[in-house]
Amino acid sequence: MKNLIQLLQKVGINGFLLGLFGAIFLAWLFPTIGSTESGFPWKSIINVGIALVFFFYGVKLNPMQLREGLANWKLHVLIQSITFIIFPVVVFFLLQLIPWIDDDFKLGITYLSALPSTVSASVVMVSIAGGNMPSAIFNASISSLLGVFITPIWMGILGESTGGMEIDMMPTILELTFKVILPVCLGVLLHGKFFPLIENHLKKLKYVDQTVIMMIVFTAFSDSFSQGVFAPYKTETLIQVAFIMLSLFLFIWTLIWIFSNVLGFTLKDRITALFCGSKKSLVHGVVIGKILFPDPALLGLVLLPVMLYHIQQLIIGSAIAQYFSRKTEAS
Repeated sequence: MKNLIQLLQKVGINGFLLGLFGAIFLAWLFPTIGSTESGFPWKSIINVGIALVFFFYGVKLNPMQLREGLANWKLHVLIQSITFIIFPVVVFFLLQLIPWIDDDFKLGITYLSALPSTVSASVVMVSIAGGNMPSAIFNASISSLLGVFITPIWMGILGESTGGMEIDMMPTILELTFKVILPVCLGVLLHGKFFPLIENHLKKLKYVDQTVIMMIVFTAFSDSFSQGVFAPYKTETLIQVAFIMLSLFLFIWTLIWIFSNVLGFTLKDRITALFCGSKKSLVHGVVIGKILFPDPALLGLVLLPVMLYHIQQLIIGSAIAQYFSRKTEAS
């Protein structure tokens, strides 16, 4: 049993991933419990949870480590350009070539393209692969903060063309600032005081993030299932979306590898670019999505491509991280 668990973890299948599947399964089994009609104060609990997630994220940010990563500006420009410019542009043109995909899924794929990079997953995989850790921490952190502003802007530009959606920018950015930026800033300000208190409990704190994400996924999919949002779609459609996510991941990965070679990056910097530039944050996807898509049923539909991409980036990324680990240890 222990060997099986270790094998699953090596290929990226962990308790959190299984928990996401469980949340969706429970939402399908008991849709009324998590829906907005249940009467349970899911929204208030989730809002408090979101504030805690980003407060602790700010507390964990080490200003010294961020300063260490500043010098490698070419790497930073490449990663942020891939994340916030090339990725959305690639997806925009890709969706013009596959018009048979339903508009709701197009909206979700477009939303995925506008999201920032992950924090924990990127840094962990760069660490396993033997990449440039200070630069990984810098880029993952900066990407997360920039995403609060850039993601809504991109959705304001592309959302209407892919899903007929309009976004009122100022209220959206103000709400994200209140729910995300302010808790992060407060956490950073209190880093010196609080980090020593939580340093030995960082592994346990990740369960706060995961619980909040699973609650949002459960409630979003509960509304989607209770309103029959997925009913019109065949299994083949979902498989198509999963295949598009896989193709997108591999294409972006290839682009980053080509750019890294052209720019003459070291192997450590190439590894950092690959893992930080190709990943998209499920945490931000769920949190920002809850604000951009106030209709919970639509949120469940939009999050589906994000979750499919997240699953694939974990599984494929973990396998590639192990490969680079062996390569960097040998060199």
